Amino acid sequence: MTFWDHLDVLRGSIIRVLLAAVGMGIGVFFLKEYLFDIVLWPRDSNFPTYRLLGADPFQIRLVNTELAEQFMIHMKVSLVMGLLVASPYIIYILFRFISPALYDNERRASIRLVSAAYSMFIVGILINYFLIFPLTVRFLGTYSVSSEVETMLTLSSYVDTLLLMSLVFGIVFEIPVIAWLLARFGMLKHTWMSQYRRHAIVAILVIAAIITPTADIMTLIVVSLPIWLLYEVSIWIVKFTNAPAPEDTNAPFEAPVPEGSTEDSPQAS
Repeated sequence: MTFWDHLDVLRGSIIRVLLAAVGMGIGVFFLKEYLFDIVLWPRDSNFPTYRLLGADPFQIRLVNTELAEQFMIHMKVSLVMGLLVASPYIIYILFRFISPALYDNERRASIRLVSAAYSMFIVGILINYFLIFPLTVRFLGTYSVSSEVETMLTLSSYVDTLLLMSLVFGIVFEIPVIAWLLARFGMLKHTWMSQYRRHAIVAILVIAAIITPTADIMTLIVVSLPIWLLYEVSIWIVKFTNAPAPEDTNAPFEAPVPEGSTEDSPQAS
């Protein structure tokens, strides 16, 4: 294929990706009741996480402060959810465009890598939705400095926090996949990760403090714990990854011995 033929195929792939994302977003847009039942569920004590933890009954009140805010949030959430629903098809289209340029072994490795990365991203989103975000919302939504102050969170703040934390945890859960990839290239060793474990724990606490919009120590621990477990799992993944061993360039050079001669033969006088 010529360069322009490749460009035509790429253009077709991009058009199909956009149509899939926008089409799913439009479909989700008309399912407003079901969509926002899911989005707003963590603000109520009937959420499964709160029932498992035995939390006291509560309900956080959300308010709207701008004229077009609810409609714009409806559109934004619909597009994001549509993109998430259409993501398997989008990945398939993009991989089908790239795969002809790969050898069979590269294609098989790419399928495993993409499948693992996508699965871990979805797991990160689910962990955030069912564990991290509910605990954060409950703490911030019920915290009060005085009984004279009534807490009313804006819908925009609630939705933006949910989307941002979902994206962050989706990316954070790629740590094992990145560690495996680096180990395959021989750029990462499990001994290094074990040696710098204490430094990694400090870095994890700092990252958790940045992505968690609260100073609550319990919420900080809950956010840090999954990231630390991912780091420990990554150590085992790197340990059992069959990375190609580099050649030892520091080995002493030995001159070849000529045929028919021995090391103990006397030198000519």
